[in-house]
Amino acid sequence: MIQMRLINVTNSYSRLVLQQLENTDAELVKVYTSGSITIIYTAAPLHNEIVMVSKKRAIKPEEINEVKAYFLDKLSESEYIEENISIIESPSLVEISIPKHPKERKNRAYG
Repeated sequence: MIQMRLINVTNSYSRLVLQQLENTDAELVKVYTSGSITIIYTAAPLHNEIVMVSKKRAIKPEEINEVKAYFLDKLSESEYIEENISIIESPSLVEISIPKHPKERKNRAYG
């Protein structure tokens, strides 16, 4: 397993972060870099998304697995079901979608 080092560069992408927060259901957007790969992590009420982009080379399967594991470690296992995670891959762009469990809502009947 390769050891990727993710560096938080969110402050350098303020326009992207602002656009995501204004135009999507995102509640949190962070941007990381690891060598030639840019990673955009978005958390929303019903899902989390991880987008990996490399303009210089193809993204390796080991890198996808390591980034996925890194972000899943930050989530509670009760927030998602591993089998529901989907990955869309092209050589220089990868999207990992992590659907969240719907939060239980307490419905009250008033009489």
